[in-house]
Amino acid sequence: QVQLQESGGGLVQAGGSLRLSCVASGRTFSTYTMGWFRQAPGKEREFVAGIRYGGRSTTYADSVKDRFTISRDNAKNTVYLQMNSLKPEDTAVYYCAASPLALLRGREADFGSWGQGTQVTVSS
Repeated sequence: QVQLQESGGGLVQAGGSLRLSCVASGRTFSTYTMGWFRQAPGKEREFVAGIRYGGRSTTYADSVKDRFTISRDNAKNTVYLQMNSLKPEDTAVYYCAASPLALLRGREADFGSWGQGTQVTVSS
């Protein structure tokens, strides 16, 4: 397992941008598939974006496609989520997660390590 710590959340107006970061502990970060999930008040946690260990393969939820970009820097043990054109419905706690599997399916059960989450609030 790896330990994960998110940062970069905050309050932003609709149409604005934020970049979330997630730093991982351990020497094997580069072997993990990484993902971002979010949970809005009163809703279940949902998949947002994922990236495989090499960084070349990514996948996104339809609701964020063309607005969010996931990337990683294995030298810094960090995964990022660039969020543009934010909408009020993007308001949620955002979680970073790590999976030892090479699969990139967006399934919460694939991810065994989770961060504490960072709040993103988008005002209208």
